[in-house]
Amino acid sequence: MSKHFGQAVEDRRSIYAIGKKSPITDQEIQNIVEHSVKYVPSAFNSQSARAVILLGKEHDKLWENTRESLRKVVPEANFAATDEKIQSFQNGYGTILFYEDQAVVEYLQENYALYADNFPIWSLQSSGMLQFTVWAALEAEGLGVNLQHYTPLIEDQVRAELKLPDKWKLLAQMPFGLPLASPEEKNFAPIEDRVRVFS
Repeated sequence: MSKHFGQAVEDRRSIYAIGKKSPITDQEIQNIVEHSVKYVPSAFNSQSARAVILLGKEHDKLWENTRESLRKVVPEANFAATDEKIQSFQNGYGTILFYEDQAVVEYLQENYALYADNFPIWSLQSSGMLQFTVWAALEAEGLGVNLQHYTPLIEDQVRAELKLPDKWKLLAQMPFGLPLASPEEKNFAPIEDRVRVFS
């Protein structure tokens, strides 16, 4: 990572205007995702996170299929805006799909019954940490990134096409590419209303 961690956290933003180029190689993208999946924490060291990287035609196919799935549920009169949004994702260089392996979650529920209700929550928390880590790392290398949630609308079709395990639950889609525009200035609520210190 070429930036200091704090700066990477600060600079991470939703970038929707992205192009089909990358300032880093496909191997470097894979390295970022693999490193993040390996080292992001998980409850009981369960390592339930799964990630799929789609590049080239596979990336384009994901968003084309998403467009067609949405066409079936979005009224025609409103579809132009939806189509434009999907095209902005398809314009990117690639997409990362974030999954949680429910077989791992269920195993923990069965073997640690005292915490059974918490494991699905902890699984989501771990996935959130993974998504943020990958997002910040990609941004630090000069990529524009945003996060989408077209689940469960596209989940079954994606699973079938990629031949993924039935127990992998799709949580988010992360399109990325060369940033073509800067994000708008972000407004912040007063930090003193959001953080309290007791000593």
